[in-house]
Amino acid sequence: MGHFFIDLYSGALGALQPRLVEQMGLSLTQAGILGGLLVFSASLCQPLYGTLSDRYGSRLFTVLAPAVAGLFISCVGVAPNYAVLVLFVLLGGAGIASFHPQASAWVTQGVSTSRGTMMAVFISAGTLGMAFGPTYFSFMLQWLGLDRLWWASVPGLLCSAMLWQALGPPPRPASKGRLMDLGSLRVVWKPLSLLFWCVFIRSIVQVTFAQLLPLYLHRERGFSIPLSNYTLSAYLAFGALGGFLGGRLTDRIGGRKVIMISMLGTVPLLLLFFLTTGWLSILGLLAGGLMLLFTIPVNVVMAQELAPGRTGVVSALMMGFAWGTAGLLFVPLTGRLSETWGMHPVMASLSLFPLIGFALARALPEPGRG
Repeated sequence: MGHFFIDLYSGALGALQPRLVEQMGLSLTQAGILGGLLVFSASLCQPLYGTLSDRYGSRLFTVLAPAVAGLFISCVGVAPNYAVLVLFVLLGGAGIASFHPQASAWVTQGVSTSRGTMMAVFISAGTLGMAFGPTYFSFMLQWLGLDRLWWASVPGLLCSAMLWQALGPPPRPASKGRLMDLGSLRVVWKPLSLLFWCVFIRSIVQVTFAQLLPLYLHRERGFSIPLSNYTLSAYLAFGALGGFLGGRLTDRIGGRKVIMISMLGTVPLLLLFFLTTGWLSILGLLAGGLMLLFTIPVNVVMAQELAPGRTGVVSALMMGFAWGTAGLLFVPLTGRLSETWGMHPVMASLSLFPLIGFALARALPEPGRG
């Protein structure tokens, strides 16, 4: 439940981008920077929260996160200028970042079998929340407008209240070590590095689409803003299903094979979206989202198995740092290049990036089955 609601807010900005661009007169570069900053705050900072939660063990990293994310993300509509808009996005992202490392360590605590499936349930709940985010905020936007969008924070506040009542002591790390002590990770640096770059490549496509797909559909294909957001919701919902299926498949055939299948299978499906129109195009988008997100739980479980004493840190590296780095670099870059070359060719070129991920995945060791 917590992951669903926290990612409900992490999926909001993409849905709000077209209206913010129109109302505040933002350029594509400014819109891209805004998306990149959210990814930076919500994802790139996760290793810091992972080390802090491993060290101090306070459940507040998880409990307060939905309320903080909900309040600040929902207040973007009342930002008087771009600077305040950036501040709200950064603070909302901080709430999102604090949740993921500790919560993902909580999920597999004490679980010795079917870890891929357990993580898949958790990850898919978050992806499903991200999928509902655009539709939820599109509805709230039509009902309340930007100036009263702060009412959209209510689910986050209620979720924090629920977590306060429901959660006991947080998971205890194997070692509290000193802050940012990464010495225990050195012995597994090679497979962890390969995993990181696989996540990075996938995240280039995943994060850029999540932030800019409604803007692309509205500007390049003439979709209405609500229809653009509903399409993004459907894309992310198929991704949630893909994450669940990928986690189940990992327990059967191993993570390395799942990553290779995902990377190779994503390319033709996303190219189908960009090279065709109508229902065939949308079918390619949805199937591409399902195939791309096969690997989300896979990477986290493989990393936790490599470094069982640093679950918060490695979960943050796989779920946040790689995602955040990709988003911080490529969302603004995509916006900037789109102003020169157009959104269609720039977005379409991202479809080829998983081929690099396939080459990297071939070098991964085959982990033990769950």
